[in-house]
Amino acid sequence: MTPQRVTLITLGVADLDRSKAFYAALGWTPTNDEGEVVFYQINGMVLGLFGLAPLAKDQGRPDATLGTGAITLAQNFTTDADVDAAYAAALAAGATPLKAPEKVFWGGYSGYYADPDGHVWEVAQNPFWTLNADGSLTLATA
Repeated sequence: MTPQRVTLITLGVADLDRSKAFYAALGWTPTNDEGEVVFYQINGMVLGLFGLAPLAKDQGRPDATLGTGAITLAQNFTTDADVDAAYAAALAAGATPLKAPEKVFWGGYSGYYADPDGHVWEVAQNPFWTLNADGSLTLATA
């Protein structure tokens, strides 16, 4: 088994119905909705949304106060226009703007928004990376 992999990313959310509505407005469709947690299939991985209290209980620390961490989730696109469209769609769905898309120091184009629970998403176009036909990313090995 390959140890360098991620198969599931779970975001703790304060209001699962609000979060489901936000991601639905972005065009995301749940694969499984199990009441306290909902799962979305994404290019060989799964994104889960889990209520904060049930997530803390599942982690074995039911009295923990969970919040957002220092993490950025990213979606890469092939054009600056696609980045702008994704950013606009997120704002229309209720995201909080953090940084409007712009040319950046590393040669690409990117912006940031936060979902209703403060989870930060980057939308970017990287001229040094080629996306696969399904939108997934495979980096060239050195």
